[in-house]
Amino acid sequence: MSRPLPKAARYALRVASLAIALGVWQLLTSLDIDLWLRFSQFPTVTDVASAFADRLSGPDYWTDLTDSLTRILTGFLLAAVLGVATGVLIARSRLAEDLLGPVLEVVRPIPAIALVPVAILLFPSNEQGIVFITFTAAFFPVLVSTRHAVRALTPVWEEAVLTMGGGRWRILASVVLPGALPGIFGGLSVGIGVSWICVISAEMISGQYGVGYRTWQDYTVVNYAGVFVGMVTIGVLGWLTSTAVELLGRRLTRWLPRTSYAGGRTLRRARDTPAAVPVGPRAKEGIPHDQLV
Repeated sequence: MSRPLPKAARYALRVASLAIALGVWQLLTSLDIDLWLRFSQFPTVTDVASAFADRLSGPDYWTDLTDSLTRILTGFLLAAVLGVATGVLIARSRLAEDLLGPVLEVVRPIPAIALVPVAILLFPSNEQGIVFITFTAAFFPVLVSTRHAVRALTPVWEEAVLTMGGGRWRILASVVLPGALPGIFGGLSVGIGVSWICVISAEMISGQYGVGYRTWQDYTVVNYAGVFVGMVTIGVLGWLTSTAVELLGRRLTRWLPRTSYAGGRTLRRARDTPAAVPVGPRAKEGIPHDQLV
């Protein structure tokens, strides 16, 4: 079994993979390679870097960045709150499932970007419509993940809280939400990525400012280097926001056992594994002590 690489070596490997990709891009575009894919139509890495430096020195880039981030964060936070609340409600209440389930299941397959005409007609401003598109894109992944995560919880935990005299709100706070957190953050990770896709598309169609709007404007004036500047910006922003959601999820689920990978084998870290301390009349079921309080 091979030894795992040190952290510094892993980061160096990641940087090297990115550098190799950029080197291949520069080579194919600078030599105007046209085999089947037409790399001669692409700007080189140096052209994109030069255009990026020009954008950074101007005010429009930062205005577009601020507008896109504001739209994303507003729509995503609304989707996170309402998606989790609705998912828990549907998973825990048959009445809510019967009332809300059919409507949500009919609307869910509709792509959020297809709702742009509805947003234009429904909301008094384009800004509100773009936030609505972003909200819709993130809402359904969060809703579905939350619903499945809550339904997958073992009833033993809920029974333990009931045995100790806890009520519905105690069950919700001590069992349902903590137990469903891994699934909820899975939906949030998917939702933030889909939100970026849809907000950029919405800005291209009906926006006035934003990264998507500027990228489309560059395409219409045949400024392909500017188009790639927008693409790189979108990729970096999407990576940063997704990483932030993932780090927050890890912090809020520190009680979960973690795994590491070494030599193709999965190793469980003992220090992250909570000890099961049976207590009370349900000791024979092996319920961890920290889940009974």
